[in-house]
Amino acid sequence: MPTSIRLPQETEERLDRLAASTGRSKAFYLRELITTGLDRIEREYTIAQNASEIRAGRRQTVSSDDVRRELGLGG
Repeated sequence: MPTSIRLPQETEERLDRLAASTGRSKAFYLRELITTGLDRIEREYTIAQNASEIRAGRRQTVSSDDVRRELGLGG
């Protein structure tokens, strides 16, 4: 899907240098950045959402002591 974004000049220049020095296209790096950035943002959102649910009492947790005991790790 074609998408258009406006980049700051410094970012555009950095992208140009990277593409020129590696022989890959700017589009390749933009796709890579968006994919990995989206993965990171989704992961962070999920963590924040889980923390919110735990604080609100809608999600149960297990203490590390209980986990160790269940796994027979003693101590």
